Amino acid sequence: MTHVLDSGKLSRRLIVRMLSGVAAFACARRGLFAAQVAVQPATKPEPSPSPIRFEEVANHSGLHFVTHNHPTANKNQIETMVAGVGLLDYDGDGLLDIFLVNGAEIPSLEKSSPEYWNRLFHNNGDGTFTDVTEKAGVIGFGYGMGVAVADYDNDGRPDIFVANVTSNQLLHNNGNGTFTDVTARAGLSGALHNGKKMWSVGAGWFDYNNDGLLDLFVVNYCGWEVNKDPFCALKEGLRAYCHPKYYLPLHNTLYRNNGDGTFTDVTHETGLDAFFGKGMSVSFADYDRDGYVDAFVANDTTPNFLFHNLGGKRFEEVAVGAGVAYSPDGNALSGMGSDFRDVNNDGLPDIWHTAVEHQTFPLYLNLGKGQFVDATATSGLAQLTNHMSGWGNGIYDFDNDGWKDLFVARSNVMDNIHELVASEEYPERNSLFRNLGNGKFEEVGEQAGPDFVIASPHRGVAFGDINNDGRIDMVVTQLGGNAKLFHNATANGCHWILIRLVGTRSNRMGLGAQIRITTEDGATQWNQATTAVGYACSSDPRVHFGLGKNRLIRELEVLWPSRTRQTLQNVEVDRIMTIEEPRG
Repeated sequence: MTHVLDSGKLSRRLIVRMLSGVAAFACARRGLFAAQVAVQPATKPEPSPSPIRFEEVANHSGLHFVTHNHPTANKNQIETMVAGVGLLDYDGDGLLDIFLVNGAEIPSLEKSSPEYWNRLFHNNGDGTFTDVTEKAGVIGFGYGMGVAVADYDNDGRPDIFVANVTSNQLLHNNGNGTFTDVTARAGLSGALHNGKKMWSVGAGWFDYNNDGLLDLFVVNYCGWEVNKDPFCALKEGLRAYCHPKYYLPLHNTLYRNNGDGTFTDVTHETGLDAFFGKGMSVSFADYDRDGYVDAFVANDTTPNFLFHNLGGKRFEEVAVGAGVAYSPDGNALSGMGSDFRDVNNDGLPDIWHTAVEHQTFPLYLNLGKGQFVDATATSGLAQLTNHMSGWGNGIYDFDNDGWKDLFVARSNVMDNIHELVASEEYPERNSLFRNLGNGKFEEVGEQAGPDFVIASPHRGVAFGDINNDGRIDMVVTQLGGNAKLFHNATANGCHWILIRLVGTRSNRMGLGAQIRITTEDGATQWNQATTAVGYACSSDPRVHFGLGKNRLIRELEVLWPSRTRQTLQNVEVDRIMTIEEPRG
């Protein structure tokens, strides 16, 4: 059954200043994005007359939240790394609400006052948000890091998993605007290593064994204890946060969903406990199209992991052979956020992750047959990102022209790095790389509006269409500062579609489903349903496509995790559409 829902009935616009007078022909940009490493022409395409624009509206909208990390003279490593943000429609009104993770007091690692609470903001649909934290029961506990949202029990309501330095937490959505802590019953408080709970940075939901139940992959960082960090001197008399090399690596954790509200730790059973790294993010895709979702883990100063799913039973680690473990010069990078989706419209999911200055943000293009090629230099990203440090990131079509662009929430890693190198700063402005459709990207952040270029210690970013107008918005956290809500104010007349999936045989959210569209002009695009995007964050589960000047989708095909293939013809655009998986 296919339900088509008019976006006008689902949403009420944010009250923002709108751009006008921009020609719609900017949507017509097309071109062949080369998957090979052949040298591209040196001629730079003419810039689009229609800039991608964002307006920061957090204060106006009532989104008042400060990430409190409780910095100390002891330079505890956890202080530099909070925190994530999740987008979810917790009350089923068709509007994305905002959940923000917070730190805690040090050394107690407890949320000793309301300033450390995790917070949930309800989307009122008129451009404002209401803090419903206490009413919803999501204050949380311990020192928070990341969030992963999904409907783990297939009841039609999104639930919240919080990854912590201390005990992790699973919040079950009761369907009446409240949540219940079910961590203990579910068995998800966190795995131990050497008798101590591992420091979890983030997590992601995926159905690794295709049984229709979402399983949980938890990313663990390094061995750490409060106020026991090594003394690392920046210069005489000045203590600094230590390099990750001073901390022992950990393995990640995989929990299988038992379907009765409980989970089983299958890390050893699936072979994941054999691989130790310093995980910062996980993203999912079926990169070899064998019907089973695979996992990419960006590691900090250790080689990345690409876990190839062997029929839903075990994983093999293939990053080196696939070409995604190292930089081209053979060095392990300081991997941070990651996204795993098709950037060049060839039907194969690619990998893009962030790192720190002088390392670049690598782009690995999927060549098929299990192989990737590093296109960071040929795409122009090597030169553009060499001086940057990045945390959260995502691959989305921000101007709806049919080509996915790249966003990164930027900041240096340490608050005293400028003491070491005068040319490098701790706060950085965010960056936006427009996909030119010819294998190249251009940095257009400076043209994205005055709010966009303000330097801050940014961390996590979650993506989604917060006001249901067909344009991807963002919520960005900053260390010790107010969260930012970037409303996408791009005005170019481009068309779009936003697809909400409802699984029946597959998991209810349809996570892992692959969608292919063919537009009027014969162009083809691919995307997939996922909430695991970037660093410590969880994004809109709905699948977005920018359509350029096309007013009709000639064919839309959904390949569900159950391997059911569903095809729709002549789909109208500029709306939110709900597609239900066939039950037969």
